[in-house]
Amino acid sequence: KEMINFGSFNNKYDKHVERKKINRDFDIRNFRRNNMAFKLSQRSLDRLDGVHPDLVAVVKKAIEYTDVDFGVIYGVRDLETQKKLYESGKSQTMASKHLIQEDGYAHAVDLMAYDGSNPSWDIVDYDNIADAMRKAGKEVGVDLVWGAAWHKLLTMSPDSAEDLMNDYIDTRRKENRRPFIDGPHFQLHT
Repeated sequence: KEMINFGSFNNKYDKHVERKKINRDFDIRNFRRNNMAFKLSQRSLDRLDGVHPDLVAVVKKAIEYTDVDFGVIYGVRDLETQKKLYESGKSQTMASKHLIQEDGYAHAVDLMAYDGSNPSWDIVDYDNIADAMRKAGKEVGVDLVWGAAWHKLLTMSPDSAEDLMNDYIDTRRKENRRPFIDGPHFQLHT
């Protein structure tokens, strides 16, 4: 009797499934880019209350450019919340731009990516949101810092958001310092 080699069959099948998945993901992204116009929910708009008007304008434009849906999870933060985040290591400073600044506005937002109705922590989604924020920031005429690339201005770099983040990680490693990646965070450069 001839034996069937299921191992090679499974490998070919696995490769086929993986190829279909990659093509499906590509098709989904293209469909989103060409057919879906995202908009901010009322909850997101409410969370922009107290945020600097220039940054609000950037967020409102960015939702028009992105191929990844997002919402605002933080705008203004009170001192007590900031202290808790700092003490837990989720923030690196007590001088957060989420706090009301001297001009009476918060200068930072945190944006949550969504895959359908599910929150996404996939850094690729945040790269795409950062590219949309860069485009919108340039149109509004404000400089932005992205929480996954603290070392350079997002709006001034010719690199993609992904390249900018990788450069930040490499820079921190060369300095023997751990990178602090906060993909959802965007702030005005002041």
